[in-house]
Amino acid sequence: MRAFTLSESDSRAGSFSTLYRALHPPLLRYLGRLTGDEDAAEDVAQEAFMRLLQRPELTEEGARLWLFTVATNLVRDRGRAASRHSRLLATSPVPIPTSEPLPDETTERADEVARVRRALDQLSERDRQILLMREEGFRYEEIAKSIDVAPGSVGTLIARALKRFASAYRTGEVS
Repeated sequence: MRAFTLSESDSRAGSFSTLYRALHPPLLRYLGRLTGDEDAAEDVAQEAFMRLLQRPELTEEGARLWLFTVATNLVRDRGRAASRHSRLLATSPVPIPTSEPLPDETTERADEVARVRRALDQLSERDRQILLMREEGFRYEEIAKSIDVAPGSVGTLIARALKRFASAYRTGEVS
């Protein structure tokens, strides 16, 4: 192999091109065998050559050894990152969002909403209002003003309304 440097400004592009044509095929074969994945091998080879561009002082012979060493280290780094990623996913799996619920989930949800609606319809207007306001996060003082009662009695009224709702819901469940 002839020795030339990539730093020679007038021939740098030509030298790199020559170096690329000479070293890319064997590097790609090596990486393909190392990774067992042609796409990963191509990605690593590309990354290694990009790093080589930042090292213009290397001779062709030095570049070959440097390039294969860097590529090997990149494969190891990717393997470690993939291993960390797998461990992280194993300890904290990421839920995969679905764009639409499954048909049986949609049916079950509709049935549940209908049962709740029927139970609410069996309550008095005031009980329904108290429960719905509580569900929306209203404070006891706000609920008291809305139904014109003392704030201290709202807790008791909510408890009684919940009891009546539970009874109406259970009754609807049997039907």
